[in-house]
Amino acid sequence: MRLPAKAPTLSEMFTSLMAKDKFADELIDRLQSEDNTPTPGGRYRHWQKLQYLEPPDGLTHEMWWLGIKLARQSLLRPWPLRDLQGDPFRFAIPDNLFELLHQIDRQAAGAFAGENSLPEGREKAAFLMRSLQEEAITSSQLEGAVTTRKAAKRMLREERRPRDKSEQMIHNNYQAMLFVTQKAKHRRLDPELVTEIHGILTEGTLDDPKAELPERLRNMCAFANNEDQGPFVHPVIRSILLHFWLAYDHPFVDGNGRTARALFYWSMARQGYWLIEYTSISRLLLRARSRYSRAFLYSETDENDATYFVLHQARTILQAIAELHIYLERKAKDRRRSLEILQDSGALNLGLNHRQLALIRHATDHPGDQYSIRTHKRYHNVSYQTARTDLLGIAEAGLLLQTKVGREFIFLAPDDLQERLAAAARR
Repeated sequence: MRLPAKAPTLSEMFTSLMAKDKFADELIDRLQSEDNTPTPGGRYRHWQKLQYLEPPDGLTHEMWWLGIKLARQSLLRPWPLRDLQGDPFRFAIPDNLFELLHQIDRQAAGAFAGENSLPEGREKAAFLMRSLQEEAITSSQLEGAVTTRKAAKRMLREERRPRDKSEQMIHNNYQAMLFVTQKAKHRRLDPELVTEIHGILTEGTLDDPKAELPERLRNMCAFANNEDQGPFVHPVIRSILLHFWLAYDHPFVDGNGRTARALFYWSMARQGYWLIEYTSISRLLLRARSRYSRAFLYSETDENDATYFVLHQARTILQAIAELHIYLERKAKDRRRSLEILQDSGALNLGLNHRQLALIRHATDHPGDQYSIRTHKRYHNVSYQTARTDLLGIAEAGLLLQTKVGREFIFLAPDDLQERLAAAARR
């Protein structure tokens, strides 16, 4: 993508203004005393955007930018990351970010109830598995994995060995997400855990997985664990800045982006934002890849102001939560409709267990879909024999078409499933 214009720095603007305007002191006093905001129009704008907007009456673009920069100075907070020249990164919490953080706190760390809430029990575990698979696929696609979402999901569901580098990336990413959400979130971060996560992500794809910049890696871990003795940083901001830090330092030959996003999930889960595990941040980043890249570049080209990245990621988190709500609402409607179909057809009286009914509900909406004993076993977290009994029972009732591919049984959802359900209920 095209690199954004480097924003004029405060020192550059002061030097330029003092050199060519004898009334510079009065202008600076005016800029500081007027109702100048760090977020004109409610947006934390970069010079790249601002230079094309209409400035307030009597001001040039450079004067307007100077006023905005002056207004931001009191908001900017330090954190331990420094660039490779030794200059510090900072971030601000403008009003619009306060609002985003409040919404994330309410929606991602508290109770989640109501008709469209998450499922319970084994169905909840299956839902989490699908979410982690989605994150694994799209995080890998962000880094160049070339495969379709459908093919990648099938590989993960069937636990098939990867056939190429792209599938290996996705397989590794899924294993890393399982590790982060099941084990690593209970551990404090240290360089060994970072390299362990990176090792899972890059297994079989890297010749040299060694990390560079060990001192900076230790400093990053201290910040992630809130051991840096610095001022309070909101937990969501800390997670986002951890993502930024690893991606900025790039301590590994490859896999830095995937590791950075995995560490974001580690940090959010460890700090109690449990709902984030059921969302895919990378799916949204992939959908708007240029905005994700631009958020990094804006931060690096405006005196190391990480606010641009923090705002972008906070909006992405909220969008992911909103899409989760939409998905759950749609699934709740689908369940109600499927239950009505099953009730009307008499299928609820066929003696099917809850796993078989769940599969039938899915099959009524997806004629032609394929099911295997392995995928059914994994989805419901049951033994192979239980999964086999479930599927053979449905097939024997005439509700699935049974065939064989190689040595594996495959079960197909027939186009006339509703009619078959009705016929089976009458028998």
